[in-house]
Amino acid sequence: MNRRRFLGIGASVLGAGALAAVAVPSAARLLAEGRPGRLLSSELDLPGPFQVPLPVPTVLQPVRTDGTNDYYEITQEVAELEILPGVRTEAWTYGGSFPGPTVVTRSGRAAVIRHRNELPVPSVVHLHGGHTPADSDGYPVDLLLPVGASDAAAAGSMDGMPGMRHATGRNVVGERTHTYPGKQRAATLWYHDHRMGFTGPGVWRGLSGFHLVHDDEEDALPLPRGERDLPLMLADRSFAADGSFRYPSTDAALAVPGVTDDYMNGVLGDVILVNGAPWPRLDVDRAHYRLRLLNASNTRLYRLELDPQPSGGDALVQIGSDGGLLAAPLAHDAIEIAPAERFDVVVDFSRYQPGTQVRLLNRFGSGRTAEVMRFDVSSRAVSDDATVPDKLSAIEELAASSAVTTRSFNFRRSRDDGWTINGDPYEPGRNVATPALGSVERWRFSSDVHHPVHLHLDHFQVVGRNGKDPGPWDRGWKDTVDLRPAEAVEVLVRFTDYAGTYMMHCHNLEHEDMAMMADFTVG
Repeated sequence: MNRRRFLGIGASVLGAGALAAVAVPSAARLLAEGRPGRLLSSELDLPGPFQVPLPVPTVLQPVRTDGTNDYYEITQEVAELEILPGVRTEAWTYGGSFPGPTVVTRSGRAAVIRHRNELPVPSVVHLHGGHTPADSDGYPVDLLLPVGASDAAAAGSMDGMPGMRHATGRNVVGERTHTYPGKQRAATLWYHDHRMGFTGPGVWRGLSGFHLVHDDEEDALPLPRGERDLPLMLADRSFAADGSFRYPSTDAALAVPGVTDDYMNGVLGDVILVNGAPWPRLDVDRAHYRLRLLNASNTRLYRLELDPQPSGGDALVQIGSDGGLLAAPLAHDAIEIAPAERFDVVVDFSRYQPGTQVRLLNRFGSGRTAEVMRFDVSSRAVSDDATVPDKLSAIEELAASSAVTTRSFNFRRSRDDGWTINGDPYEPGRNVATPALGSVERWRFSSDVHHPVHLHLDHFQVVGRNGKDPGPWDRGWKDTVDLRPAEAVEVLVRFTDYAGTYMMHCHNLEHEDMAMMADFTVG
């Protein structure tokens, strides 16, 4: 790779137009936060907001089941989709749609998913938030090669990061089966591409989908269900004049990873998609709805807020985090969500008058990116027996006194090596930690600019920010935590069930592709 391009991380830390009047944060606060990314403008006329009905991803049906397993098949394929009205966009997809089909599983039952790669590039599938054996986790050099490819061809495609030339893993051709044993509680998970050096363009072009886990504990609660239980995937994109996804890759053929110099700090699109539709609208009853919010953007941070706020505020009642239900609900006027984070919230639309048009806003956006979608409150009479109980789940709190060690990980830009962890760019097989199965450890993450940090294998609990209490959006079991600039976050984590090599990394996908990853091996 051109070394100047890899090290050219001098892009503005603020997206273009980030200080428009619609945004609540002041200019001083934005500068202090060092919000990542640079806006990439679309080259065609964009549709007005709230013209397109909200699509809901289809639920993938198993091809067969047995006593303890459900078997699924997904083909990764190129598809032409109508994302912007009247415009055709070529996408890389799971099963021909963006988002891909939603996989719905049950705790205690294994989901066995066979992926077939009919894309023009290798791929790697990661179940984000999955409690997964290492050989099914989606290690970034364990390539699923396209049908008809060879190992030799794939090895030459991995010459991206420093020292990574011809790095290869457990490659297979055509098809790979992932087994997810289901030894975890109900939660909103998602699956996405995780190929080393190319996660950013892979996800940008469409490789993401929901994976929902249900269990008896959650089913016993009077929460909204059925059509009032909505997965909402938030993702920003930009479009070229011909309708294709616009992305600033260093190499248009994707033989060499990375983005052009101006976008080394992350890529921001100017179109906000929800479930693959631009600024959609949804007719809602005057009833409780569960919104499973997922930030599937490469870089963009959102501060989500309803407008108008219902009388009395507390419009968004959080019931779950990355790893499932909270112990008790938390009421928010707004929620800040970093890439890869999930928040399950309940909104009671009966607090609005019939005919009210309720916008979901992004207070970190400006212009067109300050709006997300709209809910149109119906006037028809409906029944609604859903409520949010005062107690949701019995959460085991990890004890700080039981931590056997403390490890520190510094996420920072290096003048010599680009985006690094503890000063080193990623190298497959080099461990930064060797935790023992079943032991509790305290891990301390620190940052220079914004870095959403993700751990594979197990969820963790945030116990402090800069020596103080956790923030308002840190509660519950997490697998991704947002580090603000010059911040230190401490978590307690316990890795269970599966030995092997796993990863931590920044989930700003441009940072990840520029080597901000590290291995740890559980034994």
